[in-house]
Amino acid sequence: MKIALGPLQYYWPRVTTLEFYAAVCDWPVDIVYLGETVCSRRHELRLPDWIEVADMLAGAGKTPVLSTQVLLESGNDLNTLRKIIDNERYGVEANDMGAVHLMQGRPFVGGPFLNVYSKPTLDVIAAQGAVRWVMPLEMGRTGLTQLQQDRPAGLQTEVFAYGRMPLAFSARCFTARNRNFPKDNCQYVCMEYPDGLLLETKESQAFLTINGIQTQSALVYTLIHALDELRGLGVDVVRLSPQSQHMDQVVAAFRAVLDGRESADDAHQRLVPLMPAGPCNGYWHGRAGLDMVLPGTVIVSQAPDARTPGVKARSAA
Repeated sequence: MKIALGPLQYYWPRVTTLEFYAAVCDWPVDIVYLGETVCSRRHELRLPDWIEVADMLAGAGKTPVLSTQVLLESGNDLNTLRKIIDNERYGVEANDMGAVHLMQGRPFVGGPFLNVYSKPTLDVIAAQGAVRWVMPLEMGRTGLTQLQQDRPAGLQTEVFAYGRMPLAFSARCFTARNRNFPKDNCQYVCMEYPDGLLLETKESQAFLTINGIQTQSALVYTLIHALDELRGLGVDVVRLSPQSQHMDQVVAAFRAVLDGRESADDAHQRLVPLMPAGPCNGYWHGRAGLDMVLPGTVIVSQAPDARTPGVKARSAA
């Protein structure tokens, strides 16, 4: 199986972002998704900058893919989408059906936000030009097993295997609202939270992570124990989502397990201290998303480990 580095979900300073991708050139990843998928107000890197990063990664032997924004809200967003679609140098990950339509039958990757849960939907995107699809975040082993049996010939499968899960998008910016800023004058406060802002209930239990208009899981999803299962199901690519610290070690751990140089148990023990929060994998096993299922052990609905630094948002949830 190949390893893909998913698109950067957070808002990092320009220099930090460029240094991160310069380091990626030396990591054992095969595919790198690039571009702003969350919020068009994030302007540290614009499309020409992402193209330059793609050129650098291609020169290092990686396969760059330009990801489209998930929730388009303006004419400028649509113009950027068209420019991504019209680029003739790199592949495109389509993250909404508008992007799929604009591809007009050309090859693309169907992102996890297309909500492909059934064979008819899989057939539709394959007929539109999809060469690979990314399993929705909430789908588990049972659903993937069925779709792998039903998928059209030649269509590759990619699975989100590490990172805080992007669960939902909204027109409202939750990070700005937490600071009493209007969305249109948000002061770019997302940059203060390089791994998102932890949301707590009134009982001080970690609940979700907010990242601008995006809602993420509080815990870090990891399928490192399921890599053999994924290979057995015919999965072609596993996706690791960038985090601000230790990402090189995360990639190395997954590569070591895939290559048979380290056991999943040992790699998991090495990964947990590197995570911005505790681990989970409940969705894969058909359980609550907060659950962490290890061989022979189930930790049910554990309280997330709120190790993310910085101020925590409060919720009445």
